[in-house]
Amino acid sequence: MNLKLLKNFWQQVLDCRPSVSDWPIFLQGLFIAFMFGELFYDSLIAVLIISPVSLFWFVYQKRRQSERNRRIVGIQFRDAISSVLTCLKAGYSAENAFVEALHDMEMLYGKKSLICNALGKIKKGLKNNVPIEKLIYKMGKETGNPDIMDFAEVFAVAKKSGGNMTQIIGRTITVISQKMDVEKEIDVLISAKRMEARIMNLVPFFIIFYISLTSSVFFDPLYHNVFGIIFMTVCAGLYVTAYLMSERIVNINV
Repeated sequence: MNLKLLKNFWQQVLDCRPSVSDWPIFLQGLFIAFMFGELFYDSLIAVLIISPVSLFWFVYQKRRQSERNRRIVGIQFRDAISSVLTCLKAGYSAENAFVEALHDMEMLYGKKSLICNALGKIKKGLKNNVPIEKLIYKMGKETGNPDIMDFAEVFAVAKKSGGNMTQIIGRTITVISQKMDVEKEIDVLISAKRMEARIMNLVPFFIIFYISLTSSVFFDPLYHNVFGIIFMTVCAGLYVTAYLMSERIVNINV
């Protein structure tokens, strides 16, 4: 079972596709390991033992980044299909409407934006005669956005049955907009609590660091002995558990 969990973890590391831009995340993880080793154990050996935590931190932060990208591409996709809707009303075919939407999104978000990258893949796929509905679904799968995948399925059914494309896309824009409004309301309601949670997560480190500077002998009974190591390990475990719980509470997905 442990080998299976380890295999899944390394698969997640590989799926994150580390790059040069990810070095700050690795450095953050190493800094966290250093803080835990020095403040909880006062030992460089403990820092070396805890240093693999940087890999867990990397995977966790990449997951959060992918969640942020999923939400960003959802917002941008709503604007893209609004452009598609305008083109369809002007008499464009569905394929040409998505190509035109790419130009609009380049002006709105820039050529390096997530939506332009996704629409660029759709444009290349259309040149290779790949059906537009398959390209849209692939876009949703690659970005991890279920709204795009749902839209692709409805779009495929409407295209085969000869449904009203403009009406379907208009309803899709309304549904996505309502969902985003709910997400924004939740963000506004818990933004203060999220900031409080971030501050409270740093408080234990500041307390230990402050006491270590002002009363260096205060923590001596907890360092370099079996009881102290066990006690501080339990404290570190409780802190990590509280951190994960706070992150789960203040990050609500709709």
